[in-house]
Amino acid sequence: MTNDLLQYATVLILTAFVGTEIIAKVPSILHTPLMSGSNAIHGVILVGSMLILGSANTNLEEVLGFLAVILATLNVVGGFVVTDRMLEMFKPRQPKAPSKPDEAAQ
Repeated sequence: MTNDLLQYATVLILTAFVGTEIIAKVPSILHTPLMSGSNAIHGVILVGSMLILGSANTNLEEVLGFLAVILATLNVVGGFVVTDRMLEMFKPRQPKAPSKPDEAAQ
């Protein structure tokens, strides 16, 4: 394993541990704003993956770039769907309108 690869692996492992510790300590009331901020970051990742795909030269780079665009798009869309569902929980419920008596029963 080269020195650069070892450094990249170390950074990846450390960020996984730090990310887990940070997210575990977030109170549940802040998860919705955190999710919205995460969606903004994933939008930047989507733009970056499209730029990388645009500069691809080989077939392997094109396939990996396309896969990155698809996964980033799924992540952004899924994040917004989850955020929307979470925000729906905080909306007040509308009382149901009284139903009209069935005319056939009279």
